[in-house]
This record gives sequence, C-alpha cells and structure tokens, in this order.
Amino acid sequence: MTYTEVGHCRIIDLDGTDSPSAELAELCDRITWDEEARVVLLIFGGEINGAGQTSLAEPIAKLKLPVVAAIRGDAIGPALELALACDIRIGTENARFGLPQIRDRLIPCNGGTQRLPRLVGLGKAMQMILTGELINSEEACRIGLINHITDSGSLIKMGMALAQEMAEKSPLSLCYVKEALYNGGDLTLDQGLRMELDLYLLLFTTSDRNEGIAAFREKRKPDFKGD
Repeated sequence: MTYTEVGHCRIIDLDGTDSPSAELAELCDRITWDEEARVVLLIFGGEINGAGQTSLAEPIAKLKLPVVAAIRGDAIGPALELALACDIRIGTENARFGLPQIRDRLIPCNGGTQRLPRLVGLGKAMQMILTGELINSEEACRIGLINHITDSGSLIKMGMALAQEMAEKSPLSLCYVKEALYNGGDLTLDQGLRMELDLYLLLFTTSDRNEGIAAFREKRKPDFKGD
C-alpha cells in the first residue's frame, strides 16, 4: 500500500498489499483529521487479500470526503464491495464485475447485499448476487455500477482529474452534498427536503460562502478553507 498527498487530494494505492484492512483503517482515520484533505483517490483491483471478517469497505464508507475509486481490471467479490463503498467509480475496458460468493456457498459480507441494490436497483442486484454472474465494464456502466470506462493507461490520470476537480470546491459543500445524498435515501421526501434545506442554510454561515461570492465578483479562482 502506498499513500500520497497531492494538494488537497489523498491517494491510496492498495496494489500488492497483503491483509490491508488495519492499515487502510488507520489511513482513513488520519485523513478524517487532515484539515487539508478534500478528496480521496483509492486505487485497487483484482483480488484483495485479507478481506474476511474485517471490513475493508467500512473505513472508506465512513469518510465524509468524496472518494473516487480507480479500479484496475476486475472488481470481483471483496474488491467490488470496496468499490461500492466509494462515491464515484472508474473502470477499465474488458474488466469484469461481480459478487460470486454464492458459488462458494457464501454471501457477500462487506456490504455487497446492501450497497449494490441501492446503486443498481433490487432486481439487478438480486440477479447478480443470486447467480454469481460477472458482468463486463460496458454493462456495469450501463446500470450505473461504474461511472466511467477508460483504458488502463489512462485510469490514474482520469481518477486524478476527477479528484482535483472536486478538490477545488468548498470542502464543506462536498461533505454536505454527500451527507444529503446518502442520508436522504432513508427519509421520506418531506424529511429529505428539510434536511437538504438545513444543510443549505448552514453554508450561509461559513467563510467559504463569502469567499465564493468575493471570488465571483473579482473574477478569480476561489481559495476555500473549509470553514
């Protein structure tokens, strides 16, 4: 596992890491308290070792910052469950995606049964999990499982571009948007609308809002601080 800081982006590469659960959890804790961090780029793919009883997905899912997943090749079993815990997913051409645990008389245990239907719908999730089928990147993009497809050589470049684009935004706005989108799904429409308005009004009390207005008037790039 490698960890890199590039501006306001925090990059975690799980490639070749054995039993990464504890180390990933520690990094996520570190990022949570990092006042300069605004977006996380998580790079992984293929087989993920050590993804048994200790969840890889939960530390990522608990991050308030947006998380972009750059998935090298296949995302099968625990790797897909990790991808589902991220907010935006980029896949590569000719990759496969699936939760085939049922073939081994098991079920997904890192959030797959809960996050997949919320993302692609109950019917498609039922089919994928009950049959253990693997779908290609084109089908994954069509159903909304991944957001973008690129060639392997451009994967990190696209992931960084997306992460840096978001990192230029107000960190408070990024966190509030993520909170509204995820928490709203468990509320009635009226409750969700009230939550959205509350979060919107909270932003009026921040220095970042004043900075955004000043930057617009002065025709310059805003310098958001997250307060």
